[in-house]
Amino acid sequence: MLQLYFFPMACSLASRIALMEAGIEARYHLAHIWTKTVVDDGSDFRGVSPKGAVPVLVLENGERLTESAAVLQYIADAKPEAGLAPRLGDPDRYRLQEWLSFVGAEIHKAFLFPTFWYKDDGSLAKPRARITHTLAVPSAHLADREFLVGDSFSVADAHLTWALLLLRPAGVDIAQWPSLFAYLGRMQARPAVREAIATEVALRKTLTA
Repeated sequence: MLQLYFFPMACSLASRIALMEAGIEARYHLAHIWTKTVVDDGSDFRGVSPKGAVPVLVLENGERLTESAAVLQYIADAKPEAGLAPRLGDPDRYRLQEWLSFVGAEIHKAFLFPTFWYKDDGSLAKPRARITHTLAVPSAHLADREFLVGDSFSVADAHLTWALLLLRPAGVDIAQWPSLFAYLGRMQARPAVREAIATEVALRKTLTA
C-alpha cells in the first residue's frame, strides 16, 4: 500500500486529491513541517526525507519519492485507467508536465512559499509584484477550457486546485480572474476533491486548536 506523508493544506493536498480521484487506498502520515516531526510517533521527519518537506510518497517497495510533480505523475501512472495523466505517446503528456512545472515553480515556489515562510516586506515585494502576471497565464488558458490538459481531470488540475485554494490566505483574491474563480468552483464540486479538502481543513483545525 502507498503511504503519503502530508501536512494539512500544504502542497501534499494535491497528492491526496490525486489518490482519492484515482480510488487508490493509501496510509496517511501527518508530518509537521514547522517542527519537522512525524505526529504519529514524534520521530524526526527528516529521517523520512532529508528535505523535511511534503509530500513524501512511500512506494510499495519501500522506496520514497518526493517533489509534487514526481509524486503526482507516479500516482497517475499507478492507476492509468483513472485517466489522471495522458498515456505514453500522447503529446498531451508533455502538456501535463508543462503545467505541473508551472504551478510548482511559478505559483508555489515563486509566490506561495515566500508568502508563508518569509515575513519581511522586502522579501515579499518581488513575489507580490509578479503574481498578477503569473496568474494571467492559467486564466487565459482556462477561459474556454474546463480542465488544464485535454478534456478530463488530471493531476495537473489537482496541483492547480491546491495552489488556488492557498491564494486567498496569501492575500490574493482570485475573483479578479473570472475563469480561475469558475475553474476552482468546478474543481471543488468534484466529490473526491471536496472530501480531500474537508479532511485536511478539519485536521488543520486540530493543529491550531
